[in-house]
Amino acid sequence: MKRTQLAIIASLLLAFLSAAMPLKAQEVTLDGVAAVVGRNIIKYSDIERAYAQMKMQSGGKIDPSSKCSILENLILNQLMLHKGEIDSVDKDIQKEEIDEYVQNFLKNDMRQYGSREGLREATGFTYDELKEQYERMVRNALIVQYVQYRMTSDIKVTPLEVSEFFNSLPSDSLPEIPERYEMSEIELQPTVSEEERDRVRIQLAELRERVLNGEKFAMLATLYSQDRGTAKNGGETGFFTRGEMVSEFESAAFALKPGEVSPIIESKFGFHILQLIERRGNNVNVRHILITPQVSADDLLRARMTLDSLAAEIKKGTITFEEAAKQYSTASNAKQGGTATNPADGTPRFDRAALDKNYYNVGVQGMDEGDISNALPMKTEDNRDAYRLIRLNKKHPAHRANLADDYDAIYNAALANAKQKEMTKWARKQMDITYIRLADEYKDCVFENLK
Repeated sequence: MKRTQLAIIASLLLAFLSAAMPLKAQEVTLDGVAAVVGRNIIKYSDIERAYAQMKMQSGGKIDPSSKCSILENLILNQLMLHKGEIDSVDKDIQKEEIDEYVQNFLKNDMRQYGSREGLREATGFTYDELKEQYERMVRNALIVQYVQYRMTSDIKVTPLEVSEFFNSLPSDSLPEIPERYEMSEIELQPTVSEEERDRVRIQLAELRERVLNGEKFAMLATLYSQDRGTAKNGGETGFFTRGEMVSEFESAAFALKPGEVSPIIESKFGFHILQLIERRGNNVNVRHILITPQVSADDLLRARMTLDSLAAEIKKGTITFEEAAKQYSTASNAKQGGTATNPADGTPRFDRAALDKNYYNVGVQGMDEGDISNALPMKTEDNRDAYRLIRLNKKHPAHRANLADDYDAIYNAALANAKQKEMTKWARKQMDITYIRLADEYKDCVFENLK
């Protein structure tokens, strides 16, 4: 299986790991076996954890009967996990692959709970116990994903099958597609002056000297670091391994000894100093102080005026928007003529939620197709000040889903349905030859796919 195929694992992991998400110890006063699948068991706590996760995601709006659906999914996972073990699928899974997911989960936990003590208090598990759970569950989730891929990678759907799938859906069940927008952008990020860069270096050098003279790194990070996500925790990043951070930061972190303070380093986010807290094998935990050089008000004003002048030239027809983006834009999509891409689904279409997240101050709802905005202030991915122009290319009105406007989405749904049917057919055959026993409270469950 190609590594690029693992991009689709995230959704599986979310569903699979929901059963592994920790509950406080007092929330699981009793446990027992809810189901036996071959040689494996599904615990009551597995179902309760998944149910709690779904309840949280739905804002509490979930029916208790959902536990039957959860159990059905857990049984299917167990069947596929068993097949993966028989087929020795785990030989295709690299330890580094597991570690990458585990560290991301642990890092999120540490950010949420602030410390190992906070993590223990909130979950009832120590850091090491939680790490062991995540390793086991990520490994199992990856095995299931590989089994699914092998089982369904050759499945395709034709345009006729897409049409038949769409026509089989009850008309009153077709989703209402909200108004969506296609846009292009020209971003202009002013260059930071060398004087400003020197100012930041001097400030960090002074902070570094204060640490070396005995002041607490964590206190200075809380006061001065511009990485607000870690500053509240004294600059602590949580454990990470190679490949998770930008290369300059990573190289400095892994070169340190416990307690040692790094020289000043530069990354795309600005200038840092680091202090190593702890090393565990291929993982390190550091504190850092980040200070980002800022462009001057004069430079920002010039950028805004440049873009407003450029907008006037585009409107006069002196240059096209696409040509201007290629020549002047500092955004990563400049070579594509500035076409904006929704990071959530890789398409050029944005609904209101995606706009609010990625283009919070644009206001394209009030624009007509072809309109170009004035220069608008923005923050780049690395948190630097910049300005951008936005052109509204196309406005798609709200409508009931249909083949003409939503073919790609319907194709994906038809393909997913075909793959689900294949997995269901396989699972039903496996159930005929696999010992399965349900606890009394689940014997009346009506499963949707597993009969």
